[in-house]
Amino acid sequence: MASLRIRTRRWTRQEYDRLIEIGVLQEDDPIELIEGRLVVAEPKQDPHARTVELGPDSAPEPDVSVVRGTPRDAPSGHPTTAALVVEIADSTLRSDRGPKPRAYARVGIADYWIVSLIDRALEVDREPSGREVRGRARYTSVETLGADATLAPLAAPHARISVADLLP
Repeated sequence: MASLRIRTRRWTRQEYDRLIEIGVLQEDDPIELIEGRLVVAEPKQDPHARTVELGPDSAPEPDVSVVRGTPRDAPSGHPTTAALVVEIADSTLRSDRGPKPRAYARVGIADYWIVSLIDRALEVDREPSGREVRGRARYTSVETLGADATLAPLAAPHARISVADLLP
């Protein structure tokens, strides 16, 4: 019996925005665009959850994004970069370690953190590579910190954050 081959299609951010504009997707649908793929996201309870628009094929919805300026500074309401992006991961850990950091590294976000509820640790990805390896961007510095560690965001080097304070 011949196997059925499933074909998929990559989406652009412009097409994703158009799906919302014409009502196929709603602003609060649990869908995000990551590297051209429509991905079911963890639903956000906060009505102020914001997308970070990253290039032509990604519009992730991080749990926390620290951006410079005020909400009025982004004409579309969506920032195009961030000083720090944080994902809180349990069931989303695989995605938060896979396609999301590639998308963030590709646009040069220097500080990407994953608060792993499974491992009770903080994964810190820094130094986005200016070049892609096997067609994918990546971070060259990846470190896992336990609950007893502290660190400072790159954008606020004098601030000290306890990893334990990030964990429930």
